[in-house]
Amino acid sequence: MRRSMRSLLVATAAAALVLPLCAVSAANATPPGFSSADKDALRNQAPSDLAIGSAVWGKQQLTDYDPAAPTEYQQVLGAQFSSLTPENDMKWDAIHPAPGVYDFASADALVAYAEANHQQVRGHTLLWHSQNPAWVTEAGAAWTCDQARDVLEDHIRTVVGHFKGRIYEWDVANEIFQDTWDNGGVRLRTEANPFLRACADDPVALLVDAFRWAHEADPDAVLFLNDYNAEGVNEKTDAYYELAERMLDAGAPLGGFGAQGHLSLLYGFDTSIQANFERFAALGLQVAVTEADVRIPLLEGETGPTPEQVAVQAERYDAMLEACLNVTACSSFTVWGFPDANSWVPDVFPGEGWATILEDDYSPKPAFDAMLRSLQDATPGVSPRRG
Repeated sequence: MRRSMRSLLVATAAAALVLPLCAVSAANATPPGFSSADKDALRNQAPSDLAIGSAVWGKQQLTDYDPAAPTEYQQVLGAQFSSLTPENDMKWDAIHPAPGVYDFASADALVAYAEANHQQVRGHTLLWHSQNPAWVTEAGAAWTCDQARDVLEDHIRTVVGHFKGRIYEWDVANEIFQDTWDNGGVRLRTEANPFLRACADDPVALLVDAFRWAHEADPDAVLFLNDYNAEGVNEKTDAYYELAERMLDAGAPLGGFGAQGHLSLLYGFDTSIQANFERFAALGLQVAVTEADVRIPLLEGETGPTPEQVAVQAERYDAMLEACLNVTACSSFTVWGFPDANSWVPDVFPGEGWATILEDDYSPKPAFDAMLRSLQDATPGVSPRRG
């Protein structure tokens, strides 16, 4: 059954990719070549107000895209997902490698692929402490706040303006709070983030302006705060909630809060995701699961996880999705890439892996099946569980 399902997805996607692009008016408008009978596509079973996405690296996976002869990966990507997030192509080191120099090649390839396959794009990310080019990390150590503001404003206006009208959500500020594991609580990253460090006397004012610059560059994009360990109600999300209130009071065009959803079976599962989403929604914000994966500790010498681990992984993926389905303001649910061969997890978390929802041959894991069932239960249109 799994093999035939994989063949169906690839075949229908291939048919879709050679047809002309038409206007798309909803997150999950049915792409060419699909019909309501295609029950094995996540994008086709989601409520029409919920985008189902995946991270993708355009430089590695999409720059060779030929609609007449797509790779198997490209076919599955088009078949399954209605939204794409650039895993690396829009980060500073990739898109702004030198002062006054912008390289949009791989990001443009990603956006072009998305548009050809009737997918939306989440922009990621405009302000982050990591993956900055050397000219930012080195020069930034001596910046005044005015200098940092000038550099950041130019970057945001240039990048967001380049993609104006083509990106529906932007992670404007990513991981701006640092967990302080030894002492408890969280704090703004005024040491690691060169922009927040330069403007440490009033970092909130800088954040408000960052959102304002992005909004002025593309008034139609929904602008997000985004972070890890931000799924449930905890000290970090309390800090984000207070920050969101301050930013909204200051007139910032803040539109959403994103919980990344990077989970591990080494730790327990926070069941307060829905409650956390509901309180941000009550502020008038959209919410989203933006980078979901569930990594599994693998014993040395073992070729894969145990059946029990596989079952728990499926439960956790599905619980995050269910929380999203149950909150009307949840606009998108994104998995952080596929298959496991493309996952960032083994390089960053040695001894852990098997974190995505598809096998390396693109056949579905139980986590995929669990998500598909939940989306099918939600029904097309606006799910009854979404109010």
